[in-house]
Amino acid sequence: MKKFICALVLPFALISQSFAQSESPYKTSFKVDAPITAAGVGLSGLGLYLMQQKEPFTESEAMALRKEDVNSFDRFSAGNHSESAKKISDVMLYSSLAAPALLLFDPEISSNAGQTAVLYVETMAITGTLFTMASAAFPRARPLTYSPDVEMREKTRSNSQNSFYAGHTAAVSTVSFFTAKIFHDYNPDSPARPFVWAGAALVPAAVGYLRLEAGKHFLSDNIIGYGVGAAVGILVPQLHKKTNNSGISLFPSVIPVAGRAVDGISLQYKFN
Repeated sequence: MKKFICALVLPFALISQSFAQSESPYKTSFKVDAPITAAGVGLSGLGLYLMQQKEPFTESEAMALRKEDVNSFDRFSAGNHSESAKKISDVMLYSSLAAPALLLFDPEISSNAGQTAVLYVETMAITGTLFTMASAAFPRARPLTYSPDVEMREKTRSNSQNSFYAGHTAAVSTVSFFTAKIFHDYNPDSPARPFVWAGAALVPAAVGYLRLEAGKHFLSDNIIGYGVGAAVGILVPQLHKKTNNSGISLFPSVIPVAGRAVDGISLQYKFN
């Protein structure tokens, strides 16, 4: 455990020494970003563990599932089960994780690669926390459990109750919108910005469609995953901007606790 903590903390310590080497639209701090990222990684792990502890359906419970019990908005996809769509969505998820590396072709971004990596890891840690904790807290049968063609052993796995919300869609949405946001902030005059944002919007939408066809998630699960991922992917870089017009900011501060001064993190909102 100590080695893991050192491996997590050391890059932050080294990167923080190099932030002043070239101009960046962002401001990062070891006191803020290291604890948030460490907490995100830890909570993601806890959430994943809790997801795995869900009580699976018994055979009788699985056999009693009826499409008519699904809400009218999502009912059309109950019973979907495409193995090819699942495989393609998996490939898109894992390949998308490397998408921010494309930013390194921009000289200004590549000169701040360390800082961008810190923001990326922090962003994904937050998305991981939100997804795993929500999925653990709100079990929901996947659409495929309503299919008579799906084997009973698949329906009676604890994983079959992880429909809410769409993790693949959330992760790809986070990566796509994070990448677009970084490009946007470094290139305020680039004519490519609309196309970058269009790509950021389309890729997770495609993943969401594939997860729908695969019977892994309902439409509402994908919409929520898409929205959460997009929000985190955009907001984390925005909160770190030097010229942050949102009125919300994160920064290190000294907090009085029981008569003592303790280092902490403040979240402030300014009314403009």
